Amino acid sequence: MGKKFHPLKIFSCRGTRYLTEKICDSLGVDLGESSCPVFSDGEFEPCYEETIRGSHVFIVQSTPPPSDNLMELLLMIDAAKRASAYKIIAVIPYFGYARQDRKDKPRVSIGAKLMADLLSKAGVDRIITMDLHADQIQGFFDVPVDHLFASVIFIPFISKMGLDNIVIASPDVGGTKRANTYAKMLGTEMVICHKLRIKANIVGSMTVIGDVEDKDVIIVDDIIDTAGTITKAANLMMEKGARSVRAFAAHGVLSGPAIERIEDSALKEVYFTDSIITKNKSPKIKYLSVAGAFGEAIERVYKNQSISSLYYR
Repeated sequence: MGKKFHPLKIFSCRGTRYLTEKICDSLGVDLGESSCPVFSDGEFEPCYEETIRGSHVFIVQSTPPPSDNLMELLLMIDAAKRASAYKIIAVIPYFGYARQDRKDKPRVSIGAKLMADLLSKAGVDRIITMDLHADQIQGFFDVPVDHLFASVIFIPFISKMGLDNIVIASPDVGGTKRANTYAKMLGTEMVICHKLRIKANIVGSMTVIGDVEDKDVIIVDDIIDTAGTITKAANLMMEKGARSVRAFAAHGVLSGPAIERIEDSALKEVYFTDSIITKNKSPKIKYLSVAGAFGEAIERVYKNQSISSLYYR
């Protein structure tokens, strides 16, 4: 019979349709037909509206709260498995619960591991994601993980901004590896913010390790949630004599007082990818699309080609 042909099909859950449409445009393919009827009690039932038998099925969905985003993705994976898809690949631009990657105090869950187990149990064959909060989360999965980085988009953009005296900053000690990558690629110096956190989302004291005087500071991070850390760091750097401060983060969760904090801070601009786009708006906030990077990753996975050139570290 010769080699079997397994067509490429891309589907979107409800939460990330805007990005899935861009990914499909970048690849020149049609978005797959699916629906998600919702019952009066809030329960929903995702359904494929076309045959996927024998297909490579790519399902795109970021999984920020609420948990409906994760549940819809799990149900889509299960439906694909039961509809005889050849391979099921979950494309998760923002992997929710990634900050729960270790047991750092008694009697807490490891949410990232539980998410990995749920996805594997649902029947996923592969994961494509971007800027996990901790690289070791890849080891929580029993299936291959392709881990992309927003630096593929951010570094070329930063290099074309025309800033004279850039210094890359990490908002905390945990982000030094990421900041070091940016500094090496851009040929700049690096500084570090050392913070003492009182509890989740609340920062106590902070100090800057390194020289920012008369520098255009670029703070790089994976997530900005309530914006407490990033705005405190920006204000402190301006007090230390920085010329300007901008922030680049892969995922803009922007919960609680985030927008107000950004508006009132010394930050000149804040750049995110479109892995998540919230309803909260600010003239300081701008989005750069990662549709092209995910589109190329999808194409290379489908063709069994290397995607290591998409990694900037």
